Amino acid sequence: MIKLFNYNGSVIDENGILYKVRDILQYGEEVFLDIPSRSLVLLFCQNTVDSLFFYINCIERKVVPILIDAQVDYSLTENIIERYNPDFIFAPTTISINFSNYFCINNLKSYNIFKNNENIVKLLDPMLSLLLSTSGTTGSPKLVKLSYTNLVSNASSICGYLNIIDEDRAISSLPMNYSFGLSIINSHLFVGGSILMTMESITQRKFWNIFDQFKVTSLSGIPYTFEILKKFRLLNFELQSLKKLTQAGGKLSNDLIEYFADFSRNKGIDFIVMYGQTEGTARLSYLPSEFINTKLGSIGRPIPGGRFHLVDENGVKIEVPETPGELIYIGPNVMLGYADKLDDLFNGDVNQGVLSTGDIAYFDIDGFYFIIGRKKRFIKIFGNRINLDELEQLLKKSGVDSACVGKDNLLLVYLLLEEHKIIVKDLLFKKLGIHPSAIELRIIQEFPKNASGKTLYSKLEL
Repeated sequence: MIKLFNYNGSVIDENGILYKVRDILQYGEEVFLDIPSRSLVLLFCQNTVDSLFFYINCIERKVVPILIDAQVDYSLTENIIERYNPDFIFAPTTISINFSNYFCINNLKSYNIFKNNENIVKLLDPMLSLLLSTSGTTGSPKLVKLSYTNLVSNASSICGYLNIIDEDRAISSLPMNYSFGLSIINSHLFVGGSILMTMESITQRKFWNIFDQFKVTSLSGIPYTFEILKKFRLLNFELQSLKKLTQAGGKLSNDLIEYFADFSRNKGIDFIVMYGQTEGTARLSYLPSEFINTKLGSIGRPIPGGRFHLVDENGVKIEVPETPGELIYIGPNVMLGYADKLDDLFNGDVNQGVLSTGDIAYFDIDGFYFIIGRKKRFIKIFGNRINLDELEQLLKKSGVDSACVGKDNLLLVYLLLEEHKIIVKDLLFKKLGIHPSAIELRIIQEFPKNASGKTLYSKLEL
């Protein structure tokens, strides 16, 4: 099988110190001496070289990591440890958690290695490579099971359609435990490219200093990233090395797409909008830069090796353009399945390469796909079906940031500003004909978000 990491690939820290993948693996021989193949480990992730050291060695040595954010709430950590009982825990020294039933056996610079007191033999599926938290389930132990084939096929596909080569260098602008952020690392190291690891955010001057100093060639982000880039004009610096801008992790507004398409065109940069899910090892489709304006708002076409089709409410395949249905993806990057507990780590490939995305979409006459909402993000108000995603977009066009949830005959709109209530009431009643008795408006300090910037609707009370 093709390896995920090219030994000529490089990892660079904020000081410009470069570590070849081959050197990382060589040093790992000593560190992983007491960590057997097929061990289950919990890896607290940071955007640092040390964190990436553990990830690379785990994948190469067939050790199975559960990747979680080092900043995650401790209750989630406890839940995962209780459910999965990992053999080892790799935790930054800055984490002052007393892992009961674990003892420290080693340390690597900024990380401690803890071993489970219990020597329980775990049956892990031989295909299983790693476990990631699902985008919308940050507060639960529900994990996505990815195989070695998933990782390699998606990395290979990404390198193909983005034309990533060994001279390309990315920067860790997204958390490495987030599927999109991890796919950036995987794809660049797959071809022998490099990744600059930094804990700095795009709003900090140091981020751009090292970006320029170490000649980063590509920048990736979620919709929130691009909102910040525009708001603070962060790309106005003379970034001579920048060649690619890529976006995924949620729908970018058409206004922002046009803005960055124009910016990229003027700078001679490729701007690629993509669509993906953790369940598909990050990426499922892409819109080539030459179609950005003519197919505005489209998620494009499937990545190499994958294919889309739509099904209606009865599961019948849709053949007619412009007809909405649930988006189904088929490809080698589709997860093995979900896990809620330890026993689920040995139940094979449940999905068999087929992923029901839960997104409602249509395709046009040219075969480009457009997402119009989530399958479960619909409610009925007095018999009329309301698409909550479309409603949020409509309010956004009126200058109102909102988070819409609800149930049949009740629409609940969360707002950030009291003065927006009048605008929303007027729009919902006069333009959409939703009776005031079915509407409730609430003010909230901030919308709950996950690591990828998506709204956590489950955290909003009905």
